[in-house]
Amino acid sequence: MNCIALVTGASRLKGIGAATCRSLADSGIDVFFTYWTDYDRQMEWGINEDEPALLQAELKERGIRCERIEVDLSQASNLIVLLKQVEETLGYPDILINNACYSTNDSYATIEEESLDLHYAINVKAVTLLTSYFARGFTKRKGGRVISLTSGQSLEPMRNELSYAITKGSVEHLTKTLVPDLAEKGITINAVNPGPNDTGWMDVDLKKALLPKFPMGRLGTPEDVGRLIRFLASEEAEWITGQVIHSEGGFQRT
Repeated sequence: MNCIALVTGASRLKGIGAATCRSLADSGIDVFFTYWTDYDRQMEWGINEDEPALLQAELKERGIRCERIEVDLSQASNLIVLLKQVEETLGYPDILINNACYSTNDSYATIEEESLDLHYAINVKAVTLLTSYFARGFTKRKGGRVISLTSGQSLEPMRNELSYAITKGSVEHLTKTLVPDLAEKGITINAVNPGPNDTGWMDVDLKKALLPKFPMGRLGTPEDVGRLIRFLASEEAEWITGQVIHSEGGFQRT
């Protein structure tokens, strides 16, 4: 029987969530993904309403089972319903990919309670609770995987992204803190920092400014992230846990 992966935040065809789904599917892993179009519609990059359906169809064409659901992960009760939905349609997941996030710009001069709460609800609460609920329900004793996306908050200051930086930075601490408890259940837990990644949010000027900082001569792509996550989800990665992997192609910050 195929392994089953739950991937959060796979709304856009150009995004890391979609690339991760494709990479897992190429390894024969069945995929259940979530999305929340209300969030993407608020962002500059936007979203076409049919993108989640197109992604599902594409994944099924790769020969795997695939289900999807639009769900607001900021509501804790939805997380329990989500796991039940995955189990009822595909089976209990072996792999949890915490990709969904909330990200807008603010600073000490502009931060307000509402913005901080919105970031906390997804980047801290949803990731922590969904990981915990997943681990509680995992009974296979081996082969469990939790892989969360971070953004290298420990590597440098993120000016004008205060709410995002302090909430998303919690992923690294969650990853290290849960290692012994999850190991007892046969689950590894790791985090991936993809660095600046061309998922459709960069304009031409930003790409030109960033390119010289990549000694490998190109920007990072969602496919780079998907391949790493696929490895961390594989049997070959069973001895890797508690790691924050900065997969940035040698990105130079100075």
